[in-house]
Amino acid sequence: MPRLSKLLTGLALIAVIAAAQYSAQPNVILIITDDQGYGDFGIMGNAVLSTPHLDQLARESATMTEFYVSPVCSPTRASLMTGRYNYRTRVVDTWKGRSMMEPAEYTIAEALRDVGYTTGIFGKWHLGDNYPLRPSEQGFDESYIHRGGGLAQPSEPIENQRRYTNPILFHNNQKIETRGYCTDLYFEAAADFIDDSLEREKPFFAYIATNAPHSPYHDVPEALYQKYLTKDLESIMMDDKTSRDDIARIFAMIENVDENIGRLIDLLERRDIARNTIVIFLNDNGPNSRRFAGPLRGMKGEVHAGGVRSPLWVRWPAQIEAGTASDRVSAHYDVMPTILEATGATVPDSVALDGLSLLPLLQGRSVQWPDRDIYLQSHRGDQPVPYHHMLVRNQKWKLVRPSGFHNEFPPDNVPFELYDIANDPGETTNLVKERDDIFSAMIKRYRDWFDDVSSTRPDNYTPPRMRIGDEKSSELTLSWQNRRDIARGYEWHVQIDRAGDYGIELQWANPSEAKVVRLTLGEQHFTVDIGKGDMSHSLDQLELPTGPLNLQVSVTPDQKRSDPPYFVILTKR
Repeated sequence: MPRLSKLLTGLALIAVIAAAQYSAQPNVILIITDDQGYGDFGIMGNAVLSTPHLDQLARESATMTEFYVSPVCSPTRASLMTGRYNYRTRVVDTWKGRSMMEPAEYTIAEALRDVGYTTGIFGKWHLGDNYPLRPSEQGFDESYIHRGGGLAQPSEPIENQRRYTNPILFHNNQKIETRGYCTDLYFEAAADFIDDSLEREKPFFAYIATNAPHSPYHDVPEALYQKYLTKDLESIMMDDKTSRDDIARIFAMIENVDENIGRLIDLLERRDIARNTIVIFLNDNGPNSRRFAGPLRGMKGEVHAGGVRSPLWVRWPAQIEAGTASDRVSAHYDVMPTILEATGATVPDSVALDGLSLLPLLQGRSVQWPDRDIYLQSHRGDQPVPYHHMLVRNQKWKLVRPSGFHNEFPPDNVPFELYDIANDPGETTNLVKERDDIFSAMIKRYRDWFDDVSSTRPDNYTPPRMRIGDEKSSELTLSWQNRRDIARGYEWHVQIDRAGDYGIELQWANPSEAKVVRLTLGEQHFTVDIGKGDMSHSLDQLELPTGPLNLQVSVTPDQKRSDPPYFVILTKR
């Protein structure tokens, strides 16, 4: 009898410990890849691409089978970080000052940090490179990132020379040299962050955002590239605009992501935290070429399903049964509310979320779920244009006007398309003429939505100002990523927080022809002669007053498009 009593006592103790473990705040890992398409997984039917670890993650997860993201990356990331439509956050595009998120937005990192989490980002932010727009000002304790939209893009350090291998990155806003392939580095830094969080006995939020498989494709894991050169790539290529060689390189980058997913899950198992760690995986938009996308039509930048559908896999063994699936329409702005419910975090009363928590659906609970509309719109330009490159999707119907992401304004005579998506997932039969009742109702709701999100702030689509002058910011790196086009040249919107002595350095990536550069800083004007072969020029002892300032640059001869400064560095002396 005493032996039985001890056994029962031991079992009770184990049950108490287990209950305490699973009632504790779960760790959260949010993973998003860049330009990986809906069909870029073995489990989605791709017979060429090898993704065993992602396929296993999918099998061990619950999934939303009708999950949507924006057609391009910055809008998706803004909605993911805030739980709100990106048009509420000032993010409308991917460059030229149009992808800087309003610093007053309350992010998922801030929400989790406020309830005791340690927070880290690893890879791609793409919502602002300067104070106060960086991850470190938006709730992240640890930041290990590249600048702008990716490596080998116009905001990277000139000396990086387009490297994905051994890239120059930024650790907690400090430029660092690295050794290794970029995707491996992000996951390795995330693993170190997880280990450190466990040693500190803190729950963690790790946001791993790869810049793979985004172009360019010149620097990829060599062994995997050679592997895919031997594959039947033609069977998954939908046109000949992307070469066979490029597809091999893209798939090499994706399999490298897959290998890192495997190592990450192994780490969670080894550290005995897998059961109470939420792992969420999604893509940021459709594939970066016209290739296999399952039954879907479209690619990155397009508003047909292939450009905006993504898997959403959520693995949480302690609370979610593997294989649970829901076909309710959902979107990127639902991810933050889902994490909030799972962790017990909240947002301030002043913050209005657009998304809904998907946790009841992921857990297979019987709940009343609204048949709501999902609204998505993305195109080039300083602000959105009504009815341009947009879609409305509910459980049965999809209204879309595919007027072109790269057009700032819609071309004439681009028709609307209406699909009975429940019976026509491939979007093949346009019913806009047959179902004018459905079209009229959806277009009215779209216009109400557009007017609502566009009036979130009085200056809704004006980019936030990059600030300099106090102890938190002594230098601004002004680049193509955050500049605005004006009638003659470019301008950057900055805020001088402390009057005083400043300096400016103009930098070019390569020697160029002789030119004259004109700078305007508020009421001050300067003319600078740049000699043939010069790559930089400095101006010192510039007295700048406190307040907003638009820094403008123009080049003569008219080389506005071909030879502006690569960087304009503004420094507080």
